[in-house]
Amino acid sequence: MSPRLRLALIAAVFLGLAAWLFLRRPAPGPPAASTVPPSVPVGSAAATIGTPQPAADPLAASPPAGSAIAEALNAPAGTIRRDLEILDELFGAFHTNFPRLGNPVGENAEITAALTGENPARFVFLSPRHRALNARGELCDRWGTPFRFHQLSGTQMEVRSAGPDRKFATPDDAVFP
Repeated sequence: MSPRLRLALIAAVFLGLAAWLFLRRPAPGPPAASTVPPSVPVGSAAATIGTPQPAADPLAASPPAGSAIAEALNAPAGTIRRDLEILDELFGAFHTNFPRLGNPVGENAEITAALTGENPARFVFLSPRHRALNARGELCDRWGTPFRFHQLSGTQMEVRSAGPDRKFATPDDAVFP
């Protein structure tokens, strides 16, 4: 058998096998969602990491759940300082899950989209229907003003709230870190 014929035969077998494997592959379904066990403290690293979620289903009755730590964001009994700490923990969890990506980047809505599941693993760190989100998909402080995000490095994000007067660059602004 000539070397060309042998190579053509090997290529045909390989392509046939690849086609067979592709065609018998099961239809994609939702990934198995992992949950944080109840024994994990809320502030621990394991509790801040999101859970993989399937793509958003418009007919679903409830939105994908975010991480347990995100539930306290903009809670009535909370403070702006705690809200900023929670955002820092969410960015830490994002970076832990996507070390090559670092923090999410872009404007507020783009960063929020990455936290609500528009990321490579579809991890939901923050529910798409969380009380801290406005109609434009932006993360807002407890007074309804969208946060300002400034990337300090691949792993550090400065988060700024306009404060109760809802105006940036005034004495009541809150900044983290």
